[in-house]
Amino acid sequence: MEVADLKAAAEVIHGGGIVAYPTEFCYGLGCDPRQNKSILRLLRIKHRRWQQGLILIAARVQQLTRYVDVTEQKALARAGDVWPGPYTWLMPTRPLVSSWLTGLHDTIAVRVTAHKGAAALCKYSRLPLISTSANRHGRQPARSAKAVYREFGNDIDYVLVGNLGDQPKPTQIRDAMTNKIVRE
Repeated sequence: MEVADLKAAAEVIHGGGIVAYPTEFCYGLGCDPRQNKSILRLLRIKHRRWQQGLILIAARVQQLTRYVDVTEQKALARAGDVWPGPYTWLMPTRPLVSSWLTGLHDTIAVRVTAHKGAAALCKYSRLPLISTSANRHGRQPARSAKAVYREFGNDIDYVLVGNLGDQPKPTQIRDAMTNKIVRE
């Protein structure tokens, strides 16, 4: 990924846009998690119900402190043992985290990604990013930039072209408080 492309994608995100970008397994769709209007647009594009909640990815744990209850040391330690990496954790949220992010849950799904392109986008954006698979609800996730264009056309604002990671399936999701697997 070129620096100019990362900067352009970060600018789109800060402007409230939706960006597709490569992750560990597939292309993801993301936006600024502070902009409810962008989140709502993303949910509409995907045909996804808000009640399900969304995943946030970050380049480093510090990017998540606005959303995660950092007083839960046991949960942070569990996640910290495998981050950065292809592991998504359900963490207790801080007060007033938007239900657009958590859905009907009292936790938030977060990952400190080891995917170089996704991590670089978080760094250039200076934000954690929403990371939901690039597909309409119920369809297979896009595994190439071409597939993203076919699925979404002009519904999204920018496609950051790059290589996918080597994961054979979407990241596992575990509850950080119980260590229980929520999604294999």
